[in-house]
Formats: sequence, C-alpha cells, structure tokens
Amino acid sequence: MVRHSVYFWLIDGLTAEQKSDFEKGMEALFEIDVVKKGNWGSAAATPERPVTDNGYDYTLILEFDDVEGHNAYQVHDDHTVFVDSFRQWFDTVKIFDATIN
Repeated sequence: MVRHSVYFWLIDGLTAEQKSDFEKGMEALFEIDVVKKGNWGSAAATPERPVTDNGYDYTLILEFDDVEGHNAYQVHDDHTVFVDSFRQWFDTVKIFDATIN
C-alpha cells in the first residue's frame, strides 16, 4: 500500500466559504477509482515540541494499493481539476509518500 500525505499551508485571507470549497475539493478526490481510502484534517492542538510542525492548515491523506495506483491518480482528470482550481490558494505544499506494510 502507498500512503500519500499532503500538507497545505494556504495563503492568508481566505474566507470561510473558500475554505469550505477547498474541503469539498479534497473530499471529491476520495471518489477517484484508484483511491482506496482518503481523509483530510487540520493541525491538532498538540503541545509544541522541537520535532513537530503544526503550522499547516490542512492535511490530505490518500491510500492506494500500489505505486501504479498512485501514479494513475497523479494524472487523473479529477486530480488535475483540484490542483487547477485551488493552486492559487497554496502558499506551500509538502508531500510525503510512504510504502505501508
């Protein structure tokens, strides 16, 4: 299994409606056929420690059966629509992909 973890730092000044649209956009990605499981969230209010970074606005976690599924997702039309629709709101995006045993 491949876990695709995306962390979004969004630009300042987005409205509640824009954030809601972004959340709905992330949820739409769960419907892509190669996505086996998906969820999204925001930074938890855990205590600050030197090894944590809770400065992000949203995280998107998707799981795929394999690297081929991940690669198909990357070029899927619905993924392209998401990126094209929201990229102007991205300040920083970091992605961590892991093989899960």
